Amino acid sequence: MAAATRRPPPLFRPKLASVVADGYSWETFWADAASGVIVGLVALPLAIAFAIASGVPPESGLVTAVVAGFLISALGGSKVQIGGPTGAFIVVVYSIVQRHGVDGLAAATLLAGFMLVGMGLARLGSAIKYIPYPVTVGFTSGIALIIAASQGRDFLGLTMQSVPADFIHKLGAYASHAGTVNPWALGLGLACLLLLALWPRLTRRVPAPFVVIVAATAAVALLDIPVDTIGSRFPPIPAGLPVPRLPNISLATLREVFQPAVTIALLAAIESLLSAVVADGMTGGRHRSDTELIAQGVANIAVPLFGGIPATGAIARTATNVKSGGKTPVAGLIHAATLLLIMLFFGSRASLIPMPALAAILLFVAYNMSEWRLFVRLLRAPKSDVAVLVATFLLTVLIDLTVAIETGMVMAAFLFMRRMAAATKTAFVTGAAPEDEDPDDPMAVSRKSIPKGVEVFEIDGPFFFGAADQFKDALRAVAAAPKVLILRMRRVPVIDATGIAALDDVFRKSQRDGTRLILSGLHARPRAVMRQMGLLERIGEENLVSDLDKALDRARAVLGGQG
Repeated sequence: MAAATRRPPPLFRPKLASVVADGYSWETFWADAASGVIVGLVALPLAIAFAIASGVPPESGLVTAVVAGFLISALGGSKVQIGGPTGAFIVVVYSIVQRHGVDGLAAATLLAGFMLVGMGLARLGSAIKYIPYPVTVGFTSGIALIIAASQGRDFLGLTMQSVPADFIHKLGAYASHAGTVNPWALGLGLACLLLLALWPRLTRRVPAPFVVIVAATAAVALLDIPVDTIGSRFPPIPAGLPVPRLPNISLATLREVFQPAVTIALLAAIESLLSAVVADGMTGGRHRSDTELIAQGVANIAVPLFGGIPATGAIARTATNVKSGGKTPVAGLIHAATLLLIMLFFGSRASLIPMPALAAILLFVAYNMSEWRLFVRLLRAPKSDVAVLVATFLLTVLIDLTVAIETGMVMAAFLFMRRMAAATKTAFVTGAAPEDEDPDDPMAVSRKSIPKGVEVFEIDGPFFFGAADQFKDALRAVAAAPKVLILRMRRVPVIDATGIAALDDVFRKSQRDGTRLILSGLHARPRAVMRQMGLLERIGEENLVSDLDKALDRARAVLGGQG
């Protein structure tokens, strides 16, 4: 009986549907409800702070947390993932808003949403793990530094109309306005930072950011502390969600924001799947990566219709959900409902929140996001990884996050190819055993009698375009054309078109020189590619043998005039 073929898992299977199908108890609901309320309180100040730092009104962050938070939990592939705006998007969103306005941001977010859905449908959820670690750490640390630098005006209470987008110009503007520091704002910001650091030591039941916002708002209102508030900078926050509308987007706008949209999609995919992996480690569960990408895409298609900003899985809020007892996606739904209720009944009070308190929260987020200890530890990695790390970090800070990711990926790819090419060894082994040859190997060249006029050549490692030149250089080292050339390919797991072209060159040169080419130990995958490209037909099936003994037998037959 033929073995049953293994079916791939369903492409889109939300965890919420699985939870409902498996049975959902009241006990689990109360645990989810308690956790959802706590996470909602954590998300409230963060959503407002992320929106303001991104150059959009505070309600944009709240709308994103409600709409995206609901959809990511309802449709996602993780039981405990919490979605919403995150610090990683601040740099990209601020840049888009400055260059293309709010409609440009809506266009980029929509594009990114469709890209994420496409990535999920193409089953690319598992491919995100191939993004090199130095690239991820480099741009994350760079984003953290930019977030911290962008809080200078509000944390210090500087009197300045606007803050330059460029990092260097931003520092220059702060220096030129250093004489306008507001001691009240600085003192309040420092007190908020201290409370953020110390409160978790007292209790984690009430989130530190929420405590900071309440305490700072009460202090400013009761003591009439002269600092800027949300109400002095922005219009009142509306009660509830706005009516969805299609943004004003043109084809020209879509072309202009395509590259930033790619960055948003990559960031959303990386952060959401990383958050899901962290959650798996905390709960012992297993997320569905492709389903998660589709959910992230749907959320980012929906939020621009409500005036929101890009969203993804939030690692800190997801961890808070797990630690607070959240067990299913229902906790994420309640987190979104909690934020919506706050908008409906307490949205107007948000105008009293002091800006130094939000700046302190973002500085705290930037510190935790920077993972500077990991950055320093990676500086002791191999030089190629350090080069990728530093280049990605500096380009993120000084140029642009999109350029940083693209350059980091290209650098990492080229350096990887260089390593792989160096790992592939190509050399003649006739008459001398290779340095790494195992003398106990029954197929070792040193244990064989090589007939006169026969040369044995070994390729050890992936045979791709990075190793093709090395292969050709090694072949040129032979003084005279042999009568038989045996290519041992027992350690070649894969071959690409450039490698096949190099083999084809050897075959054609062998024909001109009257040399018989024999391939030994060819694996199934390289064999299939070579057959598909027609090379095996030209070489001849009789010249393809399984091991060195059969290759030498074939060589003797050729030398004896029988081949």
